[in-house]
Amino acid sequence: MSQTEEAKTVLPLDEVRALAERVLEHCGYASAHADAISDMLYRCQLDDCQSHGLFRLFMCATTMKDGKIDGAATPVIDSSDTAIIRADARDAMSLLAVRDAMPELISKARRFGMAALAVNNCFHFSALWPEVEELSAAGLAGLSMVPSHSWVAPAGGTKGTLGTNPIAFSWPRRGKDPFTFDFATSGFARGEIELHKRAGKPLPEGVAIDRNGQPTCDPEAALDGAMLTFGGHKGSALSIMIELMAGPLIDDLISLESEAAAGRPGCAPYHGQIILAFDPEKFSGGRVAVNDERAERLFADIIGQGARLPSQRRFAARARNLARGYVEIPTALHRDLLALMD
Repeated sequence: MSQTEEAKTVLPLDEVRALAERVLEHCGYASAHADAISDMLYRCQLDDCQSHGLFRLFMCATTMKDGKIDGAATPVIDSSDTAIIRADARDAMSLLAVRDAMPELISKARRFGMAALAVNNCFHFSALWPEVEELSAAGLAGLSMVPSHSWVAPAGGTKGTLGTNPIAFSWPRRGKDPFTFDFATSGFARGEIELHKRAGKPLPEGVAIDRNGQPTCDPEAALDGAMLTFGGHKGSALSIMIELMAGPLIDDLISLESEAAAGRPGCAPYHGQIILAFDPEKFSGGRVAVNDERAERLFADIIGQGARLPSQRRFAARARNLARGYVEIPTALHRDLLALMD
C-alpha cells in the first residue's frame, strides 16, 4: 500500500446495517428509528456514497448527545381528502416519518395524478435519492427538496444565508435503473468537505470562502466560512426556490432559522422536507408506453454521444457491491465508528 493509499476495512453487507443499528441504539435511538435510519445508511453505503453512508452516524450521535432530538417519537401522519399529506416527525429524524407516510403518498398520486408530502418538525441528515427512487420503483416520478443550515453564501454574498439545499428527482424506466439525480445546490456537499478535512485533502477551487469572504481550498477554513452555490447566480436562485418550497410553503423553517433551532455544530439540521409524486399514467392520458419510448429515445441519444446519465456510477457500484456481498470503508472510519459505542 502506497503512502497516499488509505487503508480499507471490508464490511459484509449485513454488517453495514447491523453496525449502524448497534451505534444508533447505543446512542439512544428507539428501534423503529434505528431501523429506518440504518436502512438509509445501508442504501447509501451500498452505492459507495461515503459522505451519506456510515459516516453520517457521527452526526446522528452528536445530535442525540445535544439533547434536542426525540429518539423515540412516533410520527403523526395527517392525510386529508386532498392530495396533500402532512407528516409531523415530532422533533425526531425525518426517516421514520417519511417511511410511514410513503404508502399514502403513492396511493394519492395514483388517485389524483400528483400528490405532495410535507414533513415537518424533523431533523434531517440523509440523501434524498432513496426516497425518490422508491417512488420511481412504484412507477411514479418523484421530486424532493430540503433546506439545511445557513452554510452557503448567495451569489455575490460573503456569508452563509442559504442551506446546501439539495434537490432530487427520479424517473421510472421499465426494466432499467431509473433516471435519478440528487445534488446539493452548493458547489460541494457539506459532507464532502468534512471528509476532505478528515483525509487532510484540499478542496477544489471555487467551492468555498473563508470567514473573511476570501476564496479558500482549506476545508477547515471553509467550514469556518461559507460554501458557494454552483453555477453562480443560477445555482443561487435555485437554492432560494428550495428554501421557499421546503420552508414557508409547508410552514417550516428556512436555513437561517434552522441553524438556531438545531443545536450545537455537528448536529443534524432541523427543518422540513417536501416530496412530490407524479403519476405518468394520469398525466399522459393513458399513453405511458408511447411516452416511455420518447424518454428512452432521449436517454439513448445522450448515451450515444458518449455522455453518461446521472447516477450511472452509483448504480454500477450498487451492482458490484451486491455481487461481491461487501463494501469497503476507510479503516480509520470503522475504528471511529466502533468508538461511538465505548
